[in-house]
Amino acid sequence: MTLKESKIGFIVNPIAGVGGRVGLKGSDGEEIVRRALDLGAKLIAPQRAEEFLRELRMLEKGVQMVCYPDGMGEEVLKKSGFNFKVVGSVKQPTTAEDTKRAVRDCIDEGVELIVFVGGDGTARDVLDAIKEGVPVIGVPAGVKMYSAVFASTPKGAAKLVSEYLGGRVATRLSEVLDIDEDAYRRGVLSIKLYGYMLTLSDPVFVQSSKMPTIAAGDEAENQQAIARRVVKDMSDDEIYILGAGTTTKAIADLLNLPKTLLGVDVIKKDRVIVKDANEAQILEAIKGMRAKIIVSPIGRQGYIFGRGNQQISPEVIRQVGKNGVIVVATKGKRDTLDFLRVDTGDAQLDKELEGYYKVIVDYNEIQVIRCIA
Repeated sequence: MTLKESKIGFIVNPIAGVGGRVGLKGSDGEEIVRRALDLGAKLIAPQRAEEFLRELRMLEKGVQMVCYPDGMGEEVLKKSGFNFKVVGSVKQPTTAEDTKRAVRDCIDEGVELIVFVGGDGTARDVLDAIKEGVPVIGVPAGVKMYSAVFASTPKGAAKLVSEYLGGRVATRLSEVLDIDEDAYRRGVLSIKLYGYMLTLSDPVFVQSSKMPTIAAGDEAENQQAIARRVVKDMSDDEIYILGAGTTTKAIADLLNLPKTLLGVDVIKKDRVIVKDANEAQILEAIKGMRAKIIVSPIGRQGYIFGRGNQQISPEVIRQVGKNGVIVVATKGKRDTLDFLRVDTGDAQLDKELEGYYKVIVDYNEIQVIRCIA
């Protein structure tokens, strides 16, 4: 419990993550947001913000929040029980410029920390406006979060903030990364370093930045060996949900099936059922069927669910079951991991998914790795 009332800037990007479950691989741009909503997408960021605030309220009472109006913070704070002050003004729909002004206005109010709810695009906007010496921490709510300025989960963010206010967490400069979303939708992963921000430092509750996997030489041979093992164990009458990445693509290649490199595909051994599927299409394809999910963790971060594959939603995972999750990782990727992670957006499911997983790392090699939420 803090001894004095701390002042925190709290900024929500209300449209962050809206494209995830509907398979749009991002939320940048008004057209993408409209398409996502037309496909039945729901706003994710307010839910993630509420989860963070509930947990923080249990840990800290003496905190004043400084926020922007409406969906940029005010709406969720009204339900939180925190003392808060609204500054600035916004128009609808909100834009990147609103986020930047919110950062500057919060700093003018003398906040000692800025908490933002969003994804890599939001992190870039915060970076553009932040003042040197003011630390930030991101509550993950985007589709892909490759930057190292995000907490592992909303609850993890709350624990970090509480520890920081109590003087028990240090700060460090960490990478802000983002991708070209248009290229990403075409299956091209182009990651760019935009700069560094001062963020909270913790090996468990702060995620690392993504390490890309390059399928060349020994790495490519390792992926092919993993693919041979997975295909050998596949059943003719089961459906397989293939997550993103070059290792899962190697499985599809061995089956002579097309694979969406940065999307999720639903297949059987002899055919593609849905290419580049969204959540609704996956649920329809596996209804009443035996199914398995094949995923590869994000390099260095370790996430198997909740980063770039939100199409594999809590509803999909529950329908398949924990025992139906197959994890594959090359030896090179395995060596970057301390553990596996999950952040599905469903805290109860995350707890259920914790434990130890057999990870296929070669044709005749399996390693047991712990998964944490």
